Amino acid sequence: MDCNSAVSLMHECLDESLSPAQKVELKSHLVICPDCRMRFKELEQTEMLLFAMKHYSPSASDELTNRIMNALPQPKRQQVWLKWVKGHPALTAAAFFLVVMLFSALNFWNQNNEMVVKGNNLDQIVIQGNTVIVPEGKSIAGDLTIENGTAQVYGDVNGNLTVIDGQLFQASTAHISGQVKSIDQALDWFWYKITNMVNEVAYR
Repeated sequence: MDCNSAVSLMHECLDESLSPAQKVELKSHLVICPDCRMRFKELEQTEMLLFAMKHYSPSASDELTNRIMNALPQPKRQQVWLKWVKGHPALTAAAFFLVVMLFSALNFWNQNNEMVVKGNNLDQIVIQGNTVIVPEGKSIAGDLTIENGTAQVYGDVNGNLTVIDGQLFQASTAHISGQVKSIDQALDWFWYKITNMVNEVAYR
């Protein structure tokens, strides 16, 4: 037991509201800590003085009594939310995880305005400003992902094509063997990031 906890228990002890186990714990601490022992004696003497004033000195001022009581150190009362957190560790961890993920997603969503292109055979594409072009006769092996840009597909993509916060133009000559996804909403984008994160962890 540390001294702060002992001080808190001292007040409850004087109010006779301690459990037997807490009394034993407090007494054990007082035996080894001279500072707390002295403080406890001072509190006992103060309480005895107040008791005597109230019962044996009718002329004692109520104002003086209040001033003495207010000058005594107040026990630290544990806040309600802290008790709830200690009582529900699993829910607290889950809520904390969701908050962290939400703030991370919003950070990524707000800060990432640059165009990003991910995939294989990127030497087969042509980039003009914010437009990514898969020319006719060219082939991309695997998935192609384009963030914050426009995709113009005239050739082949042998995998999935994902366009995030951008536009997609698919010519009649284009051939995409996988799924075509266009993600424009924050929730879809967030779900896409979470899915990608899970897949990356699973394949490591």
